[in-house]
Amino acid sequence: MRLVALDTLAERIGLKRGQGAAEARAMCPALDVIAADRAADQAFLEGLADWCDRYTPLVALDGKDGLFLDITGCAHLHGGEKALVSDVLSRLFALGVEARATISSSAGLSWAVSRHGHDAVIGPEEADRVLAPLTVAALRLPAETATALERVGLKQIGDLLEAPRAPLARRFGPQLLLRLDQARGRVDEPLSPRLPVPSFSAERRFAEPLQDEEYILELTRHLAKDVRASLERQGEGGRLFELLLFRVDGRVFRVKAHAAVALNDAGRIAALFRERLQAVHDDLDAGYGFEILRLAVLRSERLDPAQQDFSGVPDESQPLAAFVDKVSARFGPDCLMQARFAESHLPERAGGFSPIRDVAALLDASGPEGGAFPENRPLRIFAHPEPVEATAEVPEGPPRSFNWRKTRYRVARAEGPERIAAEWWIDGENHPTRDYFRVEDQEGRRFWLFREGLYEREVSSARWFMHGVFA
Repeated sequence: MRLVALDTLAERIGLKRGQGAAEARAMCPALDVIAADRAADQAFLEGLADWCDRYTPLVALDGKDGLFLDITGCAHLHGGEKALVSDVLSRLFALGVEARATISSSAGLSWAVSRHGHDAVIGPEEADRVLAPLTVAALRLPAETATALERVGLKQIGDLLEAPRAPLARRFGPQLLLRLDQARGRVDEPLSPRLPVPSFSAERRFAEPLQDEEYILELTRHLAKDVRASLERQGEGGRLFELLLFRVDGRVFRVKAHAAVALNDAGRIAALFRERLQAVHDDLDAGYGFEILRLAVLRSERLDPAQQDFSGVPDESQPLAAFVDKVSARFGPDCLMQARFAESHLPERAGGFSPIRDVAALLDASGPEGGAFPENRPLRIFAHPEPVEATAEVPEGPPRSFNWRKTRYRVARAEGPERIAAEWWIDGENHPTRDYFRVEDQEGRRFWLFREGLYEREVSSARWFMHGVFA
């Protein structure tokens, strides 16, 4: 057992990461050792990332113990860069989290100083001065590269700043110069946010925490009005909305609501979250209350203005969309399903059901969910073909009689075969071919059977299956 993380007091008494637990206890008999839980640490770090959304939506994870925040254009909302750093660290300390933070013009410089230095805010012209006394490990280099640099006497970043670049690249590889240029701000290093950035958003911050659900819904309606103004300016409507509730203890609740049609009406948007909050009521613990409420539009699309005609009859899609939104918000997005066609010539893969996401596509027969019902197909097709015992006069001919579900049927008429080859890119090249027959028994009942495998070419003895019935 070895130490993988230390607090400040453990570092002061001389303990190090990677040190054996027995040796550490010999140095400090009162040492409190807790078993490491990487899954819990990752969940805690993601919870902190959610909490940091109050400062900027551009939050990226940095390994197992760090976060990157792109605060471009956000610092003035918190009183400047120094005030923002102070607010972040003081709030985290109040939550029981000891953290270090640095603001600079590059991610590499912030990483180096926050982990190996002490500056809080660094100007673009101060990069070389701040980096010079730091060890080469502050450049995010592999351990073997940092060790090789120290062996030749290049222990500080200042030693690299003065050294010729070509010999460094030949001996230690191009990554050394890349990391150095990233830390100095000469090479751009874009951040990848862990969550998609909303197209539009509006928020309210409260002096006193909120707990009443009705008041939260009323504020959601006011936020929807602010979002509507932004959507109207762009001529768009929201399809996926998210309500973020920041609790005072640092936990963040994310409630998403999907709209069946593009929306910019504040009342309709608020109604979506009324249903969603009722559905997740037991999982939404207000605790000591929420201090920030934010409404974001995660996905939007073009919304053309429409005017009701003189008949007073509304668009047929509006009542249906309202019904779909209400039911989906209450019972989940998969509670309403619609039939769909798929790009496959195998009957069991050519159709299925999918959640209703777009009412316009549902009403439009030529839309992506539309299409014509295939000809010569039964009204009922089994999801899994059922084996039958069939007898044919000739190997390649239709069946004359068959046993299915403990009942014997005699065939009066038959049509076929309709040959359907296997999808080799899914089932493999050796999957047998099917010959489908439409048969009618002496009682007038019609069935859809297929013979699997071609005689003397794929199989020696073919098998028969029932795949559907016509009536």
